[in-house]
Amino acid sequence: MTSVWGTPSSDQGRCQAWFEFGSQLGELVGCEYVGLPVYSWGCAAGHALRMASRLNQRTKILLPEVIDSERLAVIRNYCEPDMANELTLEFIAADPATGALDLHDLQRKLKEDVAAVYLEVPSYFGLIDGGASKIGDLVHAAGAEFVVGVDPLSLGVLAAPPQYGADIVVGTSQTLGIPMYGGGGLGGFIATRDEERYAREYPTLLISATSTSRKGEVGFGLSLAEQSSYGLRENGKDWTGNSVYLWAIANAVYMSLMGPQGFVDVGELIFAQAHQAARRLAELPGVAIRYGDNFFKEFVIDFNASGQSVAAINQGLLAQGIFGGHDLSQEFPTLGQCALYCVTELHQAADIERLVEALGEVLKHD
Repeated sequence: MTSVWGTPSSDQGRCQAWFEFGSQLGELVGCEYVGLPVYSWGCAAGHALRMASRLNQRTKILLPEVIDSERLAVIRNYCEPDMANELTLEFIAADPATGALDLHDLQRKLKEDVAAVYLEVPSYFGLIDGGASKIGDLVHAAGAEFVVGVDPLSLGVLAAPPQYGADIVVGTSQTLGIPMYGGGGLGGFIATRDEERYAREYPTLLISATSTSRKGEVGFGLSLAEQSSYGLRENGKDWTGNSVYLWAIANAVYMSLMGPQGFVDVGELIFAQAHQAARRLAELPGVAIRYGDNFFKEFVIDFNASGQSVAAINQGLLAQGIFGGHDLSQEFPTLGQCALYCVTELHQAADIERLVEALGEVLKHD
């Protein structure tokens, strides 16, 4: 039992729940230091990139050109708030054959003014970039920070970002047991090594544990609260808020129930279901899976050979009560008629077969 808000000294139940959130998430993402969550993945990425700029006093951020447009809009809001503190965004091309980050383009743009390089594993297209370690080496050789965005649900089967060089890890906390809501259910996290240079740049609230005057007793409390917007208001490291703090307790419950093996199980299930769906869909005439099978739960379906637009296909699927894949033709026109599909642990084999059957019917009609 814990109160929603009160004084740090009195809210031991609340602080312990938050401490457990940070401890479990830190173990999952391979980091020692985790702040309380912020509003979304995009907000976490924006905060992390500003942290990187404060760490090395540089002003350019390199991002993959394959990135969620909504997340990018939030990152822009954080990195370009005004002319006095503006961070310049530059984009790294994708390899047209694999969809992975183009290492040659990265090397050309990794100059001494680059504060950070941001990479997502899996990417917006769901792809697992096999060159992540090489990217980390190049970033560090240039004296920049390597910021990696990740869906924590993938970490039962994929390596934790610090294993391939990540300095700051960000991502969503929504997948850790939080149902989606209209305008809610979101959350984002920031995690790093337990080094003072990183700790001093966190904008979030931080929870620590320590011994008390009673032998064997542990107390919990806020750390470095004075550097946050709660302590310094507009002069804080950045702004933060508490609308997702209760989600952190739900996240902690989910992670404790899953345990390490639970994350392995759910990761393997998602991987198997998504690849089964991709194989079945690729059997349909005019349908192909772009970039091969190196993906986790999202994958790109190429409809160019079908002669139909994604918009028309989605309209046909909707008539059968199915929301089709996300239309990529506006965001990435060079791909032509491609759509982003996603399969998670919530989808059953029957759902996949229903989609295959419905899509087959839609593609029969020009």
